Amino acid sequence: MIKHTRRAILAGASAALAAPAVVRADTWPSRPIRCVVALPPGGGTDSTGRLAMQRLSEALGVAVVVENKPGAGGTIGSDIVAKAAPDGYTLGIATSSSHAAAPVFRKDLPYDPVKSFTAVTQLGTTAYILIGGPSANAKDLPTLIANIKAQPGKVPCASLGPSTLGYLLTQQFELVTGLKMIDTPYKGAAQVYPDLMNGTVAVMLDNPSGSAGLVREKRLTGFAVTRPSAAVPDVPTFDSQGVTNFEDVFWYGVVAPAGLPPEIAERIQKILAQGFLADPGRAKMRALDVEPVMSTPQQFASIMATDTARWKALADRLGLKPE
Repeated sequence: MIKHTRRAILAGASAALAAPAVVRADTWPSRPIRCVVALPPGGGTDSTGRLAMQRLSEALGVAVVVENKPGAGGTIGSDIVAKAAPDGYTLGIATSSSHAAAPVFRKDLPYDPVKSFTAVTQLGTTAYILIGGPSANAKDLPTLIANIKAQPGKVPCASLGPSTLGYLLTQQFELVTGLKMIDTPYKGAAQVYPDLMNGTVAVMLDNPSGSAGLVREKRLTGFAVTRPSAAVPDVPTFDSQGVTNFEDVFWYGVVAPAGLPPEIAERIQKILAQGFLADPGRAKMRALDVEPVMSTPQQFASIMATDTARWKALADRLGLKPE
């Protein structure tokens, strides 16, 4: 009887050692957290992510270290998050590109934008803005469109690569206006701005959180926005200039690897909601031209799934196939 009991105890101990560590939400966090931003520093995704993570760090009392892992329209950094342990110590900043548009363009996407992640919260949304530099040779949208039509297939248009929502919407813009431009891919928006200002590329469909300051300083021209933007209040909408049904927005969110304990996801969401749904946090986010949303994990998961289907339908209409 004693031998059997001893064997049972030893077997239980061995099983405990072999089993993966269970994350206890009541002891989290006990060490620094990393947050992967899948684009370079200086753009809207980086700025929004850093603002959110600063708030999270202050509320939790631990360091939240932001790591930029750019490449492939945000899919490289997102894959790092997908493959991390779901222990609450790796988070990622998701976007409309990395978690909604990417499946439209890539057959070899190394993660499922919904199943590979725990949705934590949608941080907020921002408009798109069509910006340009000196080689655009225009100060308003009608003139720009006329100039590009006069040079079909010759005007370089920057994008963050063919797995991004900006690229998809640029294709839609070309279709509805009858334009044809040269796609010029970059790793991040911060790398595009100098090339816009020096004339290497002519235009880009961006979000104002990264480029609004340059537009206000007249270093870049803002031709149109998909919705009115407090960051660039003097830039008219596409609709007001005759380009209709072009009102889409870009979103940012926080995700974690699939399997994150729901208590941790809910705690992060509540911290960020408390920090950004009222001033001064709300004002800080709006200063980046991001309208705070702070959805629940369940709401954000639904948004990601719905948007993926919506952009797939748009790509089908445009005749764009995954490569």
